[in-house]
Amino acid sequence: MGGSDLERVVVAGGTGLVGRSLVRALVERGVQVMVLTRNPERSSFPTGATAHGWDHLPALLGGADAVINLAGEGIADRRWSAKRKTALRTSRTDATARLVGAMRACSDRPSALVNASAIGFYVPRGSDPVDEGSGPGLGFLPEVCQAWEAEAMQARALGVRVALVRIGVVLAREGGALPKMVQPVRWCMGCKLGSGHQGLSWIHIDDLVAMLMEAAQNPAWLGVFNGTAPQPLSNEAFTRLLAERLHRPLLPVPGLLTTAATKLLLGEMAETLLLQGAFVVPERSQALGFQFRYPTAASALQDLLP
Repeated sequence: MGGSDLERVVVAGGTGLVGRSLVRALVERGVQVMVLTRNPERSSFPTGATAHGWDHLPALLGGADAVINLAGEGIADRRWSAKRKTALRTSRTDATARLVGAMRACSDRPSALVNASAIGFYVPRGSDPVDEGSGPGLGFLPEVCQAWEAEAMQARALGVRVALVRIGVVLAREGGALPKMVQPVRWCMGCKLGSGHQGLSWIHIDDLVAMLMEAAQNPAWLGVFNGTAPQPLSNEAFTRLLAERLHRPLLPVPGLLTTAATKLLLGEMAETLLLQGAFVVPERSQALGFQFRYPTAASALQDLLP
């Protein structure tokens, strides 16, 4: 790894799970962090980070070393209605368009835009690995990812380096997917979902934060990168590993039953996020020498579930 040092970084979406950890890590490195949030007066950040509204963006972005954009409504926060799907899309595309538009008005533009995306971009290919060169899938989530990335790529015409990080399932103690996966296993009600063969492409939150910072500072990080660990697992294999870590049994529930129950509870979101999945690998970051602190699910769970 390498590249220039970061001194001043703007983080959009710094109040979410990943954003909070990113802001904390940047501050610990002595970086001046400006966090864009809809409610700056109600936001609290460590010393070295300040909260700002989305007004006066050109002045805020001017002179920044990088902008890291994580803004967007939570994909899995609640069931997808038509209204919710519109919010999921526009919260991403509109925020990104506003950032790029503000860069256009800057006299001293940021050097880099690191823009989040999601591995929902890809079409599952069975057990075959999916890398950054793989094509998009069809349906709502791939369309959102493509529109989101297209807005970010507009910054290239302004001379801003753009790195797109397609993020997988983020494993963290404080929230996100892991506590939801842990709960039924702790209650001895854990089981595979559907066939269990679908890919579960995950990443430890510390590795994702390190990846985002590397993308912000290293000029070699240009284009698309998969924000996943190098060893994705099937849903069944991950669930078994989780049960072993928690010393709990798994229930031998037929896949047809869990498929029907999951679809009933979550609708379209269940099919897209839980019952389908690709085995996504971070080929490009590894080619640039990025070192994962937690390359295996076993090492990640050992850290997160001591």
